[in-house]
Amino acid sequence: MQLTRYIQELLYQYECVTIPHFGAFLTRPLNAKVSEKGDFYPPRKEVTFNELLKTNDGILAHYVAQKEGLSYENALRHIEKEISSWKKRLKTQTLRFPGVGEIRLNLDRNIRFTPWEKVNFDPSSFGLSHFKRETLHKPRIQTKIISTMENKNNDDLMFTPEKEKKSPLMRYAAIGVIGIALLATSYYFGDQYVAEQRLVAQQDAQKQIEKNVQEATFDLGSLSEVEVSITAEPITEDVVSDQEYFSVIAGSFRSLDNAESKVNALIEEGYTAAIAQQSIDGLYRAAYGRFTNKKEAINLLYYIKYTLKEEAWYLEE
Repeated sequence: MQLTRYIQELLYQYECVTIPHFGAFLTRPLNAKVSEKGDFYPPRKEVTFNELLKTNDGILAHYVAQKEGLSYENALRHIEKEISSWKKRLKTQTLRFPGVGEIRLNLDRNIRFTPWEKVNFDPSSFGLSHFKRETLHKPRIQTKIISTMENKNNDDLMFTPEKEKKSPLMRYAAIGVIGIALLATSYYFGDQYVAEQRLVAQQDAQKQIEKNVQEATFDLGSLSEVEVSITAEPITEDVVSDQEYFSVIAGSFRSLDNAESKVNALIEEGYTAAIAQQSIDGLYRAAYGRFTNKKEAINLLYYIKYTLKEEAWYLEE
């Protein structure tokens, strides 16, 4: 029985996991921090161990019974047998809980727990990792001192700038470009003026038509009474559910039969699997579970990807 693995899985869901007659693992939230050396640490949950909390709360036994297919009493007996083995081993060696930490006795025969820093039990920090900020260095500006040129003879220095020689062909090309630009500009503003005048004329015509309609008098003669019967029909509106679901997807399939087969296989493994919302491409999605609580979906996703090392992804419906 993989009791240490079940303890790690429960720490993603609960803040306290009690091991009867042995102690309890607890998680404590820590805020994000930046060290003086520029190391960034995301928000995380630190794991601690308290040997005074030994009363059975039933969480571990129920979880083991569900995973192993045992009754609650049989699961509790298996746990007690495993704990008895731990106590004997602890006298001479270190107990290792993969993904959680290590427990050993110090020189005073007191329990000392060392957490494993690589695992973060905080689902809200999913995808965040430690990184180091690069140090920014101020660029050095080198200055050179240029000595003043000495004129030993105290003669006046005269510089005659050399005239730039321009090709006649370049002059003609420049004149041609300017001419084309002026011609294009005249065409643009001319067309714009004509369009504006046409719009003004249309607006004036529309105003005149509206004025004539308002001043017109229509002789319709005598009209007979017309009975109008109106029957009100009930208006029905489609009721659209605004319930939001959070799903952990196991796979997408072109065939509904294949998606349902995957769901049935997941149900046999103990998941509350279901068919999730169909994608815009027409794919049928098989989900490990659909939840109305986002935290439950994140916990399941974290457990599947980082504990079971299986493929899964998150979907908000």
